[in-house]
Amino acid sequence: MSPTETTNQTTANEALNSLFVQELVRQIRAQDSYGFYRNWADELVVKPYIVSKEAKRKISVEGDVDPVTKGRILSFYRAIAARIEQETGLLSQVVIDLSHEGFGWVLVFSGRLLLVARTLRDAQRFGFDSLEKLTAEADKLVEKAIDLAQRYPEVGKL
Repeated sequence: MSPTETTNQTTANEALNSLFVQELVRQIRAQDSYGFYRNWADELVVKPYIVSKEAKRKISVEGDVDPVTKGRILSFYRAIAARIEQETGLLSQVVIDLSHEGFGWVLVFSGRLLLVARTLRDAQRFGFDSLEKLTAEADKLVEKAIDLAQRYPEVGKL
């Protein structure tokens, strides 16, 4: 193995073992009422979140958003809410409003405090280039939300 391959493998393993990815896997398995993912490796469970740019281009945005994709989006943001709860102790909820055309928004809130507000566009193509990018994006959202929750704790408890 070359040094570059070793570094890439180490980075992928770190991302797979990150707190966010572990929470994402928990969220996906929690919604799995038939135990389909019970014996799957964590890497296989999160694999649908990794979509290359070429693969994204091949996904049509003409039709309705697939229910599986909607579930994937919901699980991602529920994992963000769970990470916020773990760090702040504030109960966090997720609201998603998504049109059949793939446009909408996501809100993560605690009490009356809006922690995350994201616009969704072309939701049919939801995914990340790599596991590292998924983890980086999620960690960025969680960090900003924790900062807000710590600055305005009284609003989060309303």
